[in-house]
Amino acid sequence: MNSEFYPDLIEAGGLAAALERSAADLGVPLILVPGRNEIPDSVGIATTAPGRLPLLVFPRADARGFRLIGRAGEVDIVTGEAPELRDVVEAAAAWGAGTTVPRMRETLPFLLFDPIAEAHEHGAAAAVAAQWDRLKELAADTPNFPEFGLLVEAAYAEPRLRRLFPFTSHWTVAFSSCTGRPYRDEVAISPQYGGGRYIVLRHPNTGMLGEAPTVEEAVALALAHLPESVGPAVAGFTGRSG
Repeated sequence: MNSEFYPDLIEAGGLAAALERSAADLGVPLILVPGRNEIPDSVGIATTAPGRLPLLVFPRADARGFRLIGRAGEVDIVTGEAPELRDVVEAAAAWGAGTTVPRMRETLPFLLFDPIAEAHEHGAAAAVAAQWDRLKELAADTPNFPEFGLLVEAAYAEPRLRRLFPFTSHWTVAFSSCTGRPYRDEVAISPQYGGGRYIVLRHPNTGMLGEAPTVEEAVALALAHLPESVGPAVAGFTGRSG
């Protein structure tokens, strides 16, 4: 830990001790738990909010600042960087108490939130529905690429695809059986500008499975390559990719 950036942490005996001292000064009760072994000097701050995991805190190595990661259902709901320990304590208190995402957005401007953070906290089905709504909005906002909008509409109309978590990569729509990163992409469809053929892929940018002249045929081809065992998307991630 760089003494130039963190003299207070070194004087206190580490991040955990410094956090306890700052929390005591602010009159905020915190319960510290171990951080992640793969992240040096990280500390967890326990939460009583159902579904939320301890807030992970660790210092930057190249400048003063404290990185924060708040997860729920194995999805990063909140990330960001707190300038000082008092900000960490404030964020931990809000996260740990189950403060709603909209309220945290208002009071903790140094944090970043997943675009569908609220939906993620309500479970996989809510996250899937919210993500589909985002794709529909994107399609509506992109009238100069009607092929993309037609793809979103046709895919959503198919029940087996509608229950998966859709995401985009260079306008390709991929379908994941989990809602968190790394996504478990099961199949993908790439629209082409100017009324070209739709390309069906195993992964968003690789593994071509075939082409189709219409979006309906592309969806049918994608379904033909979607294993019958793939059910509704599950919360978080599967721990394996592709």
